[in-house]
Amino acid sequence: MATLRNDPYGQFVFQVDFGASDPGSVDGGFEEVGPIAANIDVIEYRAGNDKVNTLRKLPGLHRVHDVTLKRGVIGSTTLFTWFRAGTLGQADRRDVTIRLLNEDHTDVVFTWRLVRAWPVKYVVTSLNATSSDVAIEELVLTCEGIDVE
Repeated sequence: MATLRNDPYGQFVFQVDFGASDPGSVDGGFEEVGPIAANIDVIEYRAGNDKVNTLRKLPGLHRVHDVTLKRGVIGSTTLFTWFRAGTLGQADRRDVTIRLLNEDHTDVVFTWRLVRAWPVKYVVTSLNATSSDVAIEELVLTCEGIDVE
């Protein structure tokens, strides 16, 4: 449930649950998640006999944008296995929950749920023998809706 306060929450304490097993479990520590975004198409309409020379604006289709998850390569193949199911024509749709926590990690203060999400892209960053950066794997999810709690 969303928790209201005067100061905004930091974006650096969050959990991701892929909804595949125990509902209370957390499936991965991620460096970055997002953006979480949606929009409504605008339908412009005007009848020829309207008395005003302006367009009417009506709500159209609701669209949800893809969400990207990034984490360090930790040796787990769970993200790729989930992606692989889609390449075989068997998209494993799940409700993915993203929880924002307070600064001391004790309470969930905001929750987003990606409805019927499934992976559409898997990427591992370039490997470079002269770099000190962490190897990052990226999973892009598409979904049919977003709920907020």
